[in-house]
Amino acid sequence: MLILGFTLSLLFSAALWSQEKQKKEAEKIFIPKEVKSVLLEGLEARQARLDIPFTLFKHIFLPASSGFHNVFFFKVKNASLGFAAPTPPKEEKKKEKEATPPAFEEQPATAQLEAKFNIFLMFNRLEKDTPPQIVREVYVPVSLQADPASFDPEKEEIYTFGFPTASGNYLLAMAITSLDLSKIGTYYFEFSVPDPATFTTALETTPIFFIKNMEQMAAPETRVGVHKDFFVYSVLKIEPHIDNVFAMGENLDIFFFILGTKPNEQQQYNIEINYEVKQEDKTAIRYEATTYPNPLISQPLPLKQTILVKTEKEEKKEVQDLPTGHYTLVITIADKISGLSASKNVEFDVK
Repeated sequence: MLILGFTLSLLFSAALWSQEKQKKEAEKIFIPKEVKSVLLEGLEARQARLDIPFTLFKHIFLPASSGFHNVFFFKVKNASLGFAAPTPPKEEKKKEKEATPPAFEEQPATAQLEAKFNIFLMFNRLEKDTPPQIVREVYVPVSLQADPASFDPEKEEIYTFGFPTASGNYLLAMAITSLDLSKIGTYYFEFSVPDPATFTTALETTPIFFIKNMEQMAAPETRVGVHKDFFVYSVLKIEPHIDNVFAMGENLDIFFFILGTKPNEQQQYNIEINYEVKQEDKTAIRYEATTYPNPLISQPLPLKQTILVKTEKEEKKEVQDLPTGHYTLVITIADKISGLSASKNVEFDVK
């Protein structure tokens, strides 16, 4: 796994966005007044505007150099984003008419469909008994491409973007707009990130998810980007399982961070985790306990079970794929240095 080379020193020393850059950007105005007025209009009631319908439906967070790196998942139909064949400049059209290629010359491949639009993000801090307070505005220009051969205008695609925040409770107001701002779609999403200092009596984890694929990039992403079917975390490009549905024979490749662990005097961790797959109250798979040297966990868990096969002549053990069904992964975490512990359950399906 790539995570073996992804050290905590890299994670905490390489800032996704520098503090100095954040201060300079905070002084600028990122959201045009006509978009901001629409976002503020629906803020109190969390009332979405459906010029461009979309839904923010999932949030995960992972530790970063100064707080947490938040990853947001949203879904939107292809038709809503206005995918179309790119229009060549007028000069190119004229040249095409003047120069007709011979019949034997290879014709160019079909051009990719393109969609260009704006995303505006307004992060609001939520405090008890006070109105939401705007703490950050972000502008994200987006340009997407799609293969016309497989393009389905009615398909709802999943996209992600990431942004760092400190611990706290937030309301994210998001807008997707056409380039000329004639169409403005909005959505409102509340999310929270914890304060690690509060975990003094028990451990906690960041949201636990499963990975389809993970690759290491040459450098971390330094500005907000929109990505289809994957997200970026520092130097890692991660494609997650969104629905926790697996085919027979696949691995559960789990990823999360443990909050509240303590290192020893040599700044070394000693974390023991037990994994068990259960179906209702019966154990389907029990894995050997694993010890980890740091709290960032990436662990493949083969969905193989050992069963006892009886025949008239003998009894023997066989290893087979976990059959189809609904299961629960039980994760039991123990910090051998602090004595703190935690238990987490994650449901998944094999189909």
